[in-house]
Amino acid sequence: MVETSPNLQPPVRIGTRRSNLAVVQAEGIRDSLKKIAPDRSYEIEAHHTLGDRDQFTALYNFGGKSLWTTELEEKLTSGHIDVIVHCLKDMPTKLPDSCELAVIPLRDDPRDALIIKAGLPYSNLKTLPEGAVVGTSSVRRSAQLKRLYPHLRFANLRGNVETRLAKVDDPESEYTCMIMSAAGLERVGLQHRINQYLGSKDGGIFHAVGQGALGLEIRKGDVNMQELLNGLVDHKSTLACLAERALMRTLEGGCSVPIGVETEWIQPDTLRMSAIVVSLDGSQSVQDTIDARIETVEEATALGQDLAARLVEGGATEILNSINADRPPKE
Repeated sequence: MVETSPNLQPPVRIGTRRSNLAVVQAEGIRDSLKKIAPDRSYEIEAHHTLGDRDQFTALYNFGGKSLWTTELEEKLTSGHIDVIVHCLKDMPTKLPDSCELAVIPLRDDPRDALIIKAGLPYSNLKTLPEGAVVGTSSVRRSAQLKRLYPHLRFANLRGNVETRLAKVDDPESEYTCMIMSAAGLERVGLQHRINQYLGSKDGGIFHAVGQGALGLEIRKGDVNMQELLNGLVDHKSTLACLAERALMRTLEGGCSVPIGVETEWIQPDTLRMSAIVVSLDGSQSVQDTIDARIETVEEATALGQDLAARLVEGGATEILNSINADRPPKE
């Protein structure tokens, strides 16, 4: 009698970037899938993207987010992988026609975090001295900090989590500290290096659209993969993140444009969404907040669009147009 294997389905091939953080995130998704579909097998395939290869160009000068996603989406579309695990904040708000955002799992802490060079006596942003150098590649972070702490200086800092931390800790480097996603540090076990969590109420910083969340991207129309991943959906995280992405899509912003957001469920079905647009030098800003009852994707999208419209009324378009006019031309 010939025995047949109970698992005749091909492995689920999970694509990700090659950084330690990206692989850890993909492993987390794999482990979650094993719990809901233990009969399937899973493979993680890590690939370099343009953003990984170019560690020096400031993100602002790239002009968009596809530097993190294009190569992986080509692998997805060609059938070499079945799902991509992204940091949602790195995903463009407009995806290729052949791909779709399938699932947003439970979101981790969306705030930014301050990490001070090892051995220095400072504990938070307010204690940093005149001329202290903050390492960040994000104009969203630097613009908001310039607005609140004009005595600080800023220097471009690129690389994966461990690389950036090593650059800051180097006694010969100019950096006094750096700002990065709290969730990223926590996922790789470096939360003990966080000196201060930065939210609108403590550090004055609104986080990036989608920060702290993962986005799982699949080929459009891949019903089987969608059904498998549906077990990872977190409804409230999804609605909040889709509202944020609708805001950014309406304002036509990218990862290198200083749009900050903050979403909070203040009632079981009521989402409070705040957003800010800041000029690169921090001298101009527009900020607003809307509370809305949100139960569907359509309502979440409408909330993001409505808040974007209010920011535009307050002068956001002029700020964003000025930023884009100053951007170096593409070669």
